[in-house]
Amino acid sequence: MKTRILSLIAGTLLSAGAAHAASLEVKVTNLTQGIYFTPLLITAHTGDAMLFKAGEKASDELKAMAEGGSLDGLNTILTGINANSVSNPAGGLLAPVTSTMADLETTDGNDKLSIVAMMLPTNDGFIGLNSWQIPSEAGTYHVYLNAYDAGTEANNELVVDGSGAPGVLGIPASPGATPGTQGTGVTESEANEMIHIHRGNLGDDDASGGKSDLHNTVHRWLNPVAKVTITVK
Repeated sequence: MKTRILSLIAGTLLSAGAAHAASLEVKVTNLTQGIYFTPLLITAHTGDAMLFKAGEKASDELKAMAEGGSLDGLNTILTGINANSVSNPAGGLLAPVTSTMADLETTDGNDKLSIVAMMLPTNDGFIGLNSWQIPSEAGTYHVYLNAYDAGTEANNELVVDGSGAPGVLGIPASPGATPGTQGTGVTESEANEMIHIHRGNLGDDDASGGKSDLHNTVHRWLNPVAKVTITVK
């Protein structure tokens, strides 16, 4: 059976009764020094759906999240496939070294857990948990998340007012640290246009020039960038 991104194959619900409802407590912790997460999307869905898949093109809905933090498109699709979701549990940005909690009640068949949020400041970087199998046994489980590049925008590392909208190149905001100015841009194109592990921000130490508007002492990171603690009750 071919898996399709964010869509169900008609008439192929996973064996009825095999996957049972669950009560989850999900805690997401930002492990970075200077990167913020936009509103998180935490969702339980069937195995026939995925928010993203490394090595494949990003959907328009994932692109909107990765470039501008918008969850509207993803939520619309998830609602249409009867997923169980929690949006924006932090009530806004999730700052470095802080955590947020969400309670999630799943229904029969929705036994895969996925999580996404844009990383700021990046052009199209996001944290991602892709279709993690929800355990049937009660207990506490820990998962560490990497940073992904959606492959939809060049990582020019320039903070541009009005960016984040489709087709507008640039980073929409740099929360927590005032960005540099007059950067010339790290790159204008990307060879890899598929979803892949993010290479990280380059940044520089020139506040009024250089290639990047980001700071090399603040905005770099190493994987993992987030820790997820899932308590199955």
